[in-house]
Amino acid sequence: MRFIEEIVVEAFLPTFRALLAEDLRSRGFTQAEVADVLGISQSAVSKYAHGEVSVNDRIADDPRVEDLVARVGKGLASGDMSPIQALIEAEVLIRQLEESDLLSDLHEEAMPDLADFDGFESIHDPNSEIRTVEQVRSSVRRGLRTLVNTSGFAGLIPNVGSNLVECLPNAESVDDVAAIPGRIFDVKGKATVPGDPEFGVSEHVASVLLSARAAGADVRATLNIVYDAGVIDELEAEGYECIEFDPDAPTDPVREVLSDRSLPKTFVVYQTGGYGIEPITYIVGPDAPTVASVARILL
Repeated sequence: MRFIEEIVVEAFLPTFRALLAEDLRSRGFTQAEVADVLGISQSAVSKYAHGEVSVNDRIADDPRVEDLVARVGKGLASGDMSPIQALIEAEVLIRQLEESDLLSDLHEEAMPDLADFDGFESIHDPNSEIRTVEQVRSSVRRGLRTLVNTSGFAGLIPNVGSNLVECLPNAESVDDVAAIPGRIFDVKGKATVPGDPEFGVSEHVASVLLSARAAGADVRATLNIVYDAGVIDELEAEGYECIEFDPDAPTDPVREVLSDRSLPKTFVVYQTGGYGIEPITYIVGPDAPTVASVARILL
């Protein structure tokens, strides 16, 4: 994990200081004067002068950096620019280069996972897609910890496997739903999770969640577990509304059975099976940890 600030400190700052030190020396500044202006030691200035400090060529060759060095060097030499103003001018350029620009590109190269998003600007936006996506993944992970750390959960996993899914706030398709790739299976009595949550890897459980949302339910997560009458009786005894749907219905069966209902924040839908269809129970709720906690009451 590398922060954009590390790119500034490790790449931009030494490059800018080296270029500015060279510029000021060419304008007649002594080594001591350069050190005073830059706020560094004379030995550091000496290292810049002798090429002992690594310079990033992409930063050094950027016309905006070249222009900044020339303007700051000229302003400091003439007295028209104070060190404070020079700092401000440099900060302004840094902010510009951070926002989907050169420093953002360098950051994405250091953190390749950022390449699919809008760079540095997205990271710092509290409402950015990347932050929301990672929050959903984190929520699914928390729900998974509840399940795998609950003794006996493997016994609630159906033959087709379980999945715990959570969607983005404005989800429209399965690509907007995070789930477990390959599903959760019972391996010798232990719930086994094959991978980290990903988007777009659940067709069935994600479609149940999307159908519930399309019917007007204010929900974002679903967990599928085994069906039997005892499971439904126990959930109803705990106060959860349990609604049956017909998996063989010609149209969207979940949406059809939920439409025009006043639904609670957490509820259950289930189907008792059909030709070639395993009976399944679906716990539906506001987030992955919540639906996972409901499953615990069955154990």
